[in-house]
Amino acid sequence: MSNEIPEPESGTQQVTLRRAPKILAFVIVGGGIGAIVTFILTSLFPVDPLVGFGPLFAYFALFGVTGGVLIGAILALIVDRRSKKRARTGEAEFITEKRPEPEKRPELEKRPELEKRPEPPLS
Repeated sequence: MSNEIPEPESGTQQVTLRRAPKILAFVIVGGGIGAIVTFILTSLFPVDPLVGFGPLFAYFALFGVTGGVLIGAILALIVDRRSKKRARTGEAEFITEKRPEPEKRPELEKRPELEKRPEPPLS
C-alpha cells in the first residue's frame, strides 16, 4: 500500500440562508408567561379557605401554562414563516476529504490457534 494522501475535492454549492427561530425557546417562554399571568390572576380574587391558594393556583396553572405554551408555539410558527419569506440564497464552499484506507496489520487478523478453545468443564 502506498502512503499517499489523496487530494481533497472542493467546489461551491447554492445554499439558502435564513434566521430560523428556536421553537423550544418560544414554547418555554410562553409557558413561563402563562404561569406568571395565572399567578397574578389567582392572587387578584379571594381564595376559598377550604381549598387554599396553592391548590387553587395549581389547578388554574394547568390552563394558564397550556395556553401560554400554545400561544408561544403559534407565535414561533408565525416567525418561522416570516423568516422563510426573507431567506436569501448564496454560495458556500465545501471541501470533501477522502481518508486513506488503513493498512492491514497481520497481528490483528484472525489467529487460528484462538478459534478453537477448549470448553470449560461442567460443574
